[in-house]
Amino acid sequence: MFTTQNFPSFAVDFFKDTIMENAVLITIGDEILSGNTVDTNSNFIATELKNIGIKVSKIFTISDEIETIKETLQSAFELGDLIITTGGLGPTRDDKTKKAIAEFFHDEIALDEVTFNHLKALMEKRGRLEILERNKEQAFVPTKSIVFQNHNGTAPCTMMEQEGKLCFSLPGVPYEVKPLIRNQIIPYLKEKFNLNYIHTRIVSVVGIPESILADTIEEWELALPEHVALSYLPIGTRVKLRITATGRDEMALKNQVENEIQKLFPLIGKNIIATSEDRIEKILAEILAERNLTVSTAESCTGGELAKMLTSNSGSSKYYVGGMVAYATEKKIEILKVPEKIIQEYTVVSEQVAQEMAKGCQKLFNTNISLSTTGVAGPGKGEDGKEVGTVFYTIRIEDKEYTSKLYLPHLDRLDFIYFVSQKIIQDLVGILISE
Repeated sequence: MFTTQNFPSFAVDFFKDTIMENAVLITIGDEILSGNTVDTNSNFIATELKNIGIKVSKIFTISDEIETIKETLQSAFELGDLIITTGGLGPTRDDKTKKAIAEFFHDEIALDEVTFNHLKALMEKRGRLEILERNKEQAFVPTKSIVFQNHNGTAPCTMMEQEGKLCFSLPGVPYEVKPLIRNQIIPYLKEKFNLNYIHTRIVSVVGIPESILADTIEEWELALPEHVALSYLPIGTRVKLRITATGRDEMALKNQVENEIQKLFPLIGKNIIATSEDRIEKILAEILAERNLTVSTAESCTGGELAKMLTSNSGSSKYYVGGMVAYATEKKIEILKVPEKIIQEYTVVSEQVAQEMAKGCQKLFNTNISLSTTGVAGPGKGEDGKEVGTVFYTIRIEDKEYTSKLYLPHLDRLDFIYFVSQKIIQDLVGILISE
């Protein structure tokens, strides 16, 4: 899957005695710096590396300039054992990233016949041989590099070695990055290096502010073994405690982390809603599936985000029956059967309308649970004059109603929608657990 003709013969044996612990990621491209493109590659790569025991210690985002790339590579090699760059590899002779890498490693760029033949076969398969010559530059690589062939694009991945440390240079397109990392680079690293295990568990805590939580579990945290780390990750009104253990014995790490989690229950047991899953919608999915409960949604201000979150899990058809976005007031009346007099008396953004929406939704979809939202996401005031950031939501479980109000004027529209949806699912989890 990659060429090895230029790989130093001593390095294979050298790597087998090397422990790789830290990685540095470098994202190259002005489109990332400008905000026009979101860097999803770093998140994916960091997760994949974590799964094989390699921690990402630094992520750089830089422009496509030769000196900037070289300076960043120097910093990266000082910080990590593994460097992975994404982006900046183009089909033209003025490809600055390739030049910068060659200069940094005191190397030259030359045509690699194996890579060119791979590129030719790829073009032929796609029926694009007429542009082969235009893309021929993609087959020019640093002469000291190993080439990992790209089966989903024209730019190959190259690997360079320096004093036992490795630098992989990948294209920036996510659908090319993912298979290169998952199918080639990760297996290569697992084969060549001694890797630690990293075992991570998430404990989800609700109903207690982060500062008070930290004070409550301070003594437990200070007593954690040196190879066990704790991170506080607030998300909405939930705090995720991420417990990470690193070492050579995977089973021992799992047992140790489980023992540490059990020590938390006497301290904050009433606030813990989950000890394994990370995403709140996944936590809810497990509860719904276990209890054979169904849910439906009637959304206004959240615009379908609740439905999106609930259906993001595989197997969601077992518990999510359906939903609707009744954005217009007349649709709340026409489809969800919200009495018009209720809207006239209390306005469309009100506790009473949220309750009627949930009731109508539950009846429409015939579910055990229904969720409803009505509010003002902004940036302008609602049609009834309610302030931006106002929302009422109802959780209806069988014939019981739980209605709440939030006022979040500090959040922009998208953050408001996401926060409210997260909070509703979190509240539902809390109610189901307490029953």
